[in-house]
Amino acid sequence: MGKLASMSKREAQQRVREHGGVCVERPEAGVDWVVVGEAELPLADLTDLLGVSARQAAERGELAVLTETQLWQRLGFVEGEQSIHRLYTPAMLANLAGVPIAVVRRWQRRGLIVPAREVRRLAYFDFQEVATARRLSELLAAGISPHAIEKKLAAVSRLLPGVARPLAQLSVIVEGKELLLRQGDGLLEPGGQYRFDFESAPRNTDQSCEPSVALNSIGRHGDPPAAASGIAGAAELREMAAAFEDDGDLESATETYRAALAAGGPNAEVCFLLAELLYRLGDITAARERYYMAIELDEDYVEARANLGCVLAELGQHELAAAAFEGALAFHHDYPDAHYHLARTLDELGRRDDAEPHWRAFVERAGDSPWAEVARERLRTAGGGYREQTT
Repeated sequence: MGKLASMSKREAQQRVREHGGVCVERPEAGVDWVVVGEAELPLADLTDLLGVSARQAAERGELAVLTETQLWQRLGFVEGEQSIHRLYTPAMLANLAGVPIAVVRRWQRRGLIVPAREVRRLAYFDFQEVATARRLSELLAAGISPHAIEKKLAAVSRLLPGVARPLAQLSVIVEGKELLLRQGDGLLEPGGQYRFDFESAPRNTDQSCEPSVALNSIGRHGDPPAAASGIAGAAELREMAAAFEDDGDLESATETYRAALAAGGPNAEVCFLLAELLYRLGDITAARERYYMAIELDEDYVEARANLGCVLAELGQHELAAAAFEGALAFHHDYPDAHYHLARTLDELGRRDDAEPHWRAFVERAGDSPWAEVARERLRTAGGGYREQTT
């Protein structure tokens, strides 16, 4: 059921037959497994797709509903924790979901998407998380009613608990004409914006202890960062900064991250987050310095190296940008984004022969990414009879 992500339907049927299985088009008596493809997760009502008898068999444990990955695990093609799909960096995921990378980081921070693995602080997401991100950005924007979303997610949760996370953990509510998802003590707007739900929060008659007062004491009314360090430690300040960012108040988020550094001392991750905020605020040179500081504090921080390269390229410092990308690859040679940006930078420098191996490396590592066609076109125009290898 659904579209497979790893291979064509005919190829999958052949592999099942090689293991003694028989494939049928729809659930019927005697069927042992129902396999759900992961290229397009079935948010239609699975009860209707399966039929009443098959659903009841699944509830009794007589019929197994498997994800595509689970099928290949059972047939021995992949090990239990090995993904059959390509992995996507935050930048690729943002492009695929059609949202800014800051939204992807927000979803990751809120636990709405979870990386399949991390390499030197760089998150990699599998196709299941791509599907989750797409649903987060598309379902609400499509105007689907809260009741319909809850019904569909409940059906997925009953039959595919591994696939449903994290969407099944959300409660959908309507506020005026807005469609919102409840997450913890807050609400998630259609665009991914997180905001506090003060209506549902418990009231505290002691105004001096209310969270809103503590939050407003930083940035909103011009209080200096030193004032913040007296009411919260570094960890609390980081949470407050993230809340400001989720609320769209980038200036307050920036000042609060600075306060977190003052309270807790130098920290590579906080410098990285601060750099991203400064870039979004248009202060590119300040962002550059914070990326430099993040690398000085943690030389393994490959995403900071790649982002530094992008900022340097934007500032016209292409030689330094190439060096930054090369530094990222020195620590993580399989980093596809670094290969892509290094290839573009080398092209800008007129070093097309040097760029070509990185275009190829990018296609090999991320051939189905949103940027892959750019790399393929560059290789085709480079001559030499480019032919992409397939497996």
